[in-house]
Amino acid sequence: MTTTTRPISWIKAARKDFEEFPMPVQMDALRALTVAAEGRMADHVKPLKGFDNGVMEIVLRHRGDAFRVIYAVQIGEEIWVLHAFQKKSTQGIKTPKHEIDLVHERLKRLKEVLR
Repeated sequence: MTTTTRPISWIKAARKDFEEFPMPVQMDALRALTVAAEGRMADHVKPLKGFDNGVMEIVLRHRGDAFRVIYAVQIGEEIWVLHAFQKKSTQGIKTPKHEIDLVHERLKRLKEVLR
């Protein structure tokens, strides 16, 4: 059985933010993205609330800090990394609205560019 690995593409700003993460967090996220590229879902990935199917959130923890990498699997052939951020929640477990708004905006712009 052959598996097709999909390419992983990055929104430039997401890549820049991602590169600020501690190296162990980057490694965990890249492993999860590789699993996604192979058509599966890593254990610490879940659908991002408020989006259609296909927008996923990698949940990462490191030394008491929380990090998130948001990617979309249903835009063309590629997996698109839309956003990466350190979660500094003042509202419990809820993802801050400005982070969600940013993902919506990047997703919208990406769809327009790729049409």
